[in-house]
Amino acid sequence: MALIVQKFGGTSVGSIDRIKNVAARALATQAAGNDVVVIVSAMSGETNRLLKLAADLTGMADGRELHAG
Repeated sequence: MALIVQKFGGTSVGSIDRIKNVAARALATQAAGNDVVVIVSAMSGETNRLLKLAADLTGMADGRELHAG
């Protein structure tokens, strides 16, 4: 048995069908006897949308404050 880390984001979680595919892959890895950690990041386009919102609110196009968290 191994510990498998799977990270998905962007277009791989961009629709319901793709999210179901990600879930199926994680379950198949678990069914093969592995421990699984799944990391899911923003869907396609969401990071850019959030950065634009932050820039619009703060007047900052970019900066370390936007990346702090």
